Parts: sequence; structure tokens; C-alpha cells
Amino acid sequence: MSVYLRNKMRIGGFQSFTLIDYPGKRACIVFTQGCNFRCPYCHNPDLVLPECFGPTISQEEILSFLEKRKNKLEAVVITGGEPTLQKGLGSFIERVKERGFLVKLDTNGYEPGVIKRLLERGLVDYIAMDIKAPLERYEEITRSRLDVDRLRESIEIIKNSSVDYEFRTTVVRDLLSKEDLLRIGLLIKGAKRYYLQRFYPKNTLDPDFTKKSTYREEELKGLAEELKEYVNECFVR
Repeated sequence: MSVYLRNKMRIGGFQSFTLIDYPGKRACIVFTQGCNFRCPYCHNPDLVLPECFGPTISQEEILSFLEKRKNKLEAVVITGGEPTLQKGLGSFIERVKERGFLVKLDTNGYEPGVIKRLLERGLVDYIAMDIKAPLERYEEITRSRLDVDRLRESIEIIKNSSVDYEFRTTVVRDLLSKEDLLRIGLLIKGAKRYYLQRFYPKNTLDPDFTKKSTYREEELKGLAEELKEYVNECFVR
């Protein structure tokens, strides 16, 4: 039996076109099912909570689509859920790369070994890691039991890799203070690029978060300026 058949990914969603999810590239998005965090503000509960999972999409369907878009799309974004939990992730990316596409991986960073192997094999061209909070508040914010050293390891692997990358934080006013965000800046000090992402209160994993908000635009821009003390580039999106 082919390795591709033994190691199937759980693909829970697919978006055929995006101009904003892979910087500067025309891309499509593959959404994987399953996540080890339970961030209350998450916009994809159907990809996080097993009881909310819908039907899966086959890899062959995605690959068939890509065959027809070789001259129209440049890249594939793999997000979730948390893609690095998928046993078949490497095999799937290999098949995508064989068709000539760039690959961007979105990750929460909790599987540094997976990230390292993918980078060493040249399977990822751009990586985006979510930084949920300062390390001392990670369990509180993600509502998960975890080992923060694994996150620290992923940050260093990504910073020292040869591929383009970004770190990013979704900013919910009630969860993260200005001091929290500056501690994140210190955590990723020396990083190439950091984004503060506006939180939009809709379709959240915790329904109470539909009543929460982000900081005002001028506050976010001010924070981005302060964070440039720690990182080369910092933007609001």
C-alpha cells in the first residue's frame, strides 16, 4: 500500500482562492480538522471540536483541483485546526510540491519536531506561528494543559530557519494587556516579522466571546510601534 494511502489527513474545509493568506501569492487554503488548544476566541470551532466536525474532503479532490490550477495559483496554505497533528501532513505536502506549488504552513507551534522535519525536508516555503500569550499565561489563554518549552523551541526553530516566516497574535482586549503584548515581543525578540491581528467577534468557540472586542485602531498601531523595539517589522492586520 502506498505511503500516501496509509497516511491520510483529515481535511475539513477548502477555499479555492485567496490573495491575503500567503503574502504576495495567489493561493488556495486547506483546513485540517483537530486542534490541541481550546482558545475561546477561535473562529473555527467546526475544525477544533470533534463533536462539530463535518464531512472530510479527500486529498485526491484537492490534488485534482491543483492539477487544473497550475498556471493560475502559486501556492497552497495549510491551516486548521492544527495541521502539525496530522500524521499524513508531510506526505500530503510532498504531493502538493510535486505539482509545483509553494506551501505556507499555519501552526500553533506545539509540535517543534514536526516543524523541524518539514523545514529540513524543504517542504515549507513560508511559516506562520500563532503566539497566543506570554508563556506564563498560555494555559490560561488556550484553556489547555501544555509544556511551554515546546513553544519556545518552535520559536527558535522558525527564527533560525532559512524560510520566510511571521509570528502573529490575535488581540482580544479582555485577554491580553499592553504588558502581555510587550512580553510576547520580548519572547520573539529578533524575529523578522510580527503581526497584531484584530479580533472579530463572530463564530467563536466560546459563544461569550461574541461580546468581546479588540483594541482601537490607534491603540493597535501604537503597540505595533512599541513592539518594533523587539522585532524587525510589526504590523496590524
